[in-house]
Amino acid sequence: MTSTADPLPPLHAVIIPVTALQQNCTLIWCTKTMRGAFTDPGGDLERLKSVALQNGVTVEKLLITHGHIDHCGLAGVLAADLGVPIEGPHPDDKFWIDQAPANGAKYGLDGATAFTPDRWLFDGDEVTVGDLHLKVYHCPGHTPGHIVFHHAPSNLAIVGDVLFQGSIGRTDFPRGDHADLIRSITSRLWPLGNQTAFIPGHGPMSTFAHERDRNAYVADRILALD
Repeated sequence: MTSTADPLPPLHAVIIPVTALQQNCTLIWCTKTMRGAFTDPGGDLERLKSVALQNGVTVEKLLITHGHIDHCGLAGVLAADLGVPIEGPHPDDKFWIDQAPANGAKYGLDGATAFTPDRWLFDGDEVTVGDLHLKVYHCPGHTPGHIVFHHAPSNLAIVGDVLFQGSIGRTDFPRGDHADLIRSITSRLWPLGNQTAFIPGHGPMSTFAHERDRNAYVADRILALD
């Protein structure tokens, strides 16, 4: 008897909120190879490793959207522990990464360390996870070196703190820029398609269609977009 079950999707993702700031670390993996990556592993490292183990995923790298402490404060520690490289963010966020020890003490994130990524990422770059290929988009505004990862076959974007369900990233931190953030959303994210679902840095998932219709900051009617 022939099975009519749908084949496994190429990418699977599990969202794991970490630290007191409930930052969305995501474990993504290639269902063909079972090789994966943590995006923005800001803390709670034993929990993260446990989730990878439970899902049978071999973590091969860490992917970082931006340099804020809750997103990457313990990335260097985890990378050393697992023996894997770090890719991202864009080098314009180096100044944030360099402040990790001081900001860790300020926000109660013990053990936060500065690190140098094995690969800085730029707009148009591509990263691989197993057999998956994700495109990189530079989306400054929340921070100057913020990037977004997009897996087109899955209609999935990992957007860090650029966009949230019903809101957008803060721009009152050093080198934040509201106009840049709006430009990043409308010129880099919206062209990826209304069907795109996204995992934000905090809070629940949403879709670009929903945000273009409902978001109080970037809905089409707010920005007078056609």
